[in-house]
Amino acid sequence: MNRRHALKALAAMALCPLCSPPGFAAEGAHWSYEGEHGPTHWGDMDAASKACSIGAQQSPIDIQGSIKSQLPALKIGWTKKPDMIVNNGHTIQVNADPGNGLTVGASKYELLQYHFHHPSEHLIGGKAYPMEVHFVHKDAAGNLAVIGVLMAAGKANPAFNKIVASMPGKQGPAVKLAAAVDPNQMLPAGRGYYRYSGSLTTPPCSEVVNWLVLREPIQVARADIDAFAKLFPMNARPVQKDNRRFVLSS
Repeated sequence: MNRRHALKALAAMALCPLCSPPGFAAEGAHWSYEGEHGPTHWGDMDAASKACSIGAQQSPIDIQGSIKSQLPALKIGWTKKPDMIVNNGHTIQVNADPGNGLTVGASKYELLQYHFHHPSEHLIGGKAYPMEVHFVHKDAAGNLAVIGVLMAAGKANPAFNKIVASMPGKQGPAVKLAAAVDPNQMLPAGRGYYRYSGSLTTPPCSEVVNWLVLREPIQVARADIDAFAKLFPMNARPVQKDNRRFVLSS
C-alpha cells in the first residue's frame, strides 16, 4: 500500500475521532503531552495513529505568511447555550447541544464541542499566545471544520470566566455548568481568518480538518488563565511542518 492510500485508510478509520474515549487513540493506546507517550511517540502507538508521524498535513502550524483571498464569511449560528462540561484528562471540554451551526460558503457544519489548549497550539509569525480555544464542527459527510481563537491576557471574558468557575478538577464524566455560557462571547469582534487544510492536533491526527484560525485574539483574565494552567500546565502539541501548504487569509 502506497503512502497516499495508507493515509486515506487511516482517515477512514478515524472519521469520528471525537468518539474515542478520552486519553486514548482509536485502538486504546494511552497518550499524553510529555514523556514516553508524548507527541514525538504518538505515531508509534498503533496503526490508527500513524498519521501523527507520516502525515503531510499535520496541525498545528506556525502561520508565517498567507495569501490574501476572497474567502467566504464565517456565518456562525450558535444560538443554543450548552450546559455540560467535562475534564477528559487532556483538556476542559464543553459539549454543544444540537442546533448550533456554522456555514462556510456552501458547506454547513454542526458544532460538536469546544475545548482549550495552554499555551496556544497555533503560532502567528512565531508568536504563541497563552491559550487557544477550538470550536469543533462536523458536516453530514464527517468532514471537520475547526475555528481556532487565540487567547491573550487582558480584561476578563465573561464566558471563559464561567467555564473556569465550573471546570472539574479531576478527569471524570460530564457535569452541568454552574451557569449558562454563551460561546459567542469567546469570539473577537473581527471575523477575519486564516484557512488551511490540516489535522486533528491529538491522536489519531486524522487529516480531515478545515482549519479556520481567527486573526484577532480575544482577551481573558490572567487569573483565569492561571486557574486553567493549574489543571493543565501544558496541553499543546508542538507546531508541525507546513510542507509548503497554502495558508489563505480573508
